[in-house]
Amino acid sequence: MGRPNVGKSTLFNRLVGRRRAIVDDTPGVTRDVRESPAQLGDLAFTLLDTAGWETTGGEALEARMRRFTERTVDTAEVVLFLIDARAGILPLDEAFASWLRKRAAKVVLVANKCEGRAGQQGLAEAHGLGLGEPIPFSAEHGEGLSDLHDALAKHIEPMPDEDEEEGAEGEKEGEDVSDAELAKRPLLLAIVGRPNVGKSTLLNRLIGEERVLTGPEAGITRDAIRVEWQWKDRAVRLVDTAGMRRRSRIEAKLEAASVADTLDSIRLADVAVVVIDAVNMAEKQDLAVAGWVIEEGRALVIAVNKTDLLAEDRGEATKAWRKLRDRLEASFAQVKDVPIVGLSALNGRGVERLMPAVFETYKVWNKRVPTPKLNRWLREMETLHPPPLAHGRRIRLRFMTQIKIRPPTFVLSVSQPEELGDDYLRFLINRLRDDFGLPGVPIRLAMRKPKNPYASRARKRQ
Repeated sequence: MGRPNVGKSTLFNRLVGRRRAIVDDTPGVTRDVRESPAQLGDLAFTLLDTAGWETTGGEALEARMRRFTERTVDTAEVVLFLIDARAGILPLDEAFASWLRKRAAKVVLVANKCEGRAGQQGLAEAHGLGLGEPIPFSAEHGEGLSDLHDALAKHIEPMPDEDEEEGAEGEKEGEDVSDAELAKRPLLLAIVGRPNVGKSTLLNRLIGEERVLTGPEAGITRDAIRVEWQWKDRAVRLVDTAGMRRRSRIEAKLEAASVADTLDSIRLADVAVVVIDAVNMAEKQDLAVAGWVIEEGRALVIAVNKTDLLAEDRGEATKAWRKLRDRLEASFAQVKDVPIVGLSALNGRGVERLMPAVFETYKVWNKRVPTPKLNRWLREMETLHPPPLAHGRRIRLRFMTQIKIRPPTFVLSVSQPEELGDDYLRFLINRLRDDFGLPGVPIRLAMRKPKNPYASRARKRQ
């Protein structure tokens, strides 16, 4: 922690070992407390990146960010207090240091940006903060890591030596896993949507505490914030994301980085909850966000927030819900019966219905249809709705198998795949969804032409 723009997020990324926090020259990029496992040599710990500490009071956004930072200091076992050695000690550094001196036993003073000679003056000034010997450091270039290790080793026990475990944890993409294995791994749930629809409020309501910043200002969340949680003894990793505006309106580099972070969260998610505003249901951007989720093959749940603001006229409210369902059906014909949960994140009404819908959709997303059952079904479909003719001959549907789950992915062996047509494929996908209970998740169906067993003989004759 430290004042804005001293390099906290750069140090966070350095110790985590990957780019997890958005880094920009603009002061005050980080607003929420970002958490991630980190390691430095034989020291393993949970690292928290905080917003820049400012002296603003009242209910301004900066004041709420400061309260989050101070609360994190009080709960942490070690505090890395960063200063910018090139800028020297500023009044804000002195104010923060004065507040930290009551907690000096757990404070490690880090003089960042000490590469070269430009930081020598600031490093010397840091001795006067009364927080012990400053560590000369460069988060950008990784200089001073050994000194930081020695300072942290006074507070953190080193990891015991263990033999490396054979094999890798987790399953590969598309690999089948048992229900028992699925129950052990955390469900990765991304909360996405337009700015100011209540994503952060919903996360706080789910976990029962104020974990991420909320407020009337649009676009408060910038980083994708991950929170570990338990729902009915099931591990869940919640991800609160930045609001996604139309690409034509994204001008600033910082907002573009936030949206890219959100898209990465969608790609990695198991289930994505798209939060929409009940007052302005099914706007074009809501459908665009849901479309990105479907395109990435993630399971989808629609959460209609702020239902307490719907018109008291029951007829008007019914029209609004009908409009939402019609637009979803028209826009996403390939994903029918998406679960829709109406709720109010602010007062908690209806929130208890969200997680059951999430886990039910997650179960469908992991579903596998046995190959014999699938091919008996294929014969029935061929009889019920014969494939079209091509060059005077009936196209033959030879074989179908499911090659992947997450999402359910099927391969159809066809005598003339280029002639089958999209209409017939849509018919098969819709019947797959209805007959095997696959509502609300993307279904992928690829075609391939069977090999000619006589082709090699013909080549040999030639």
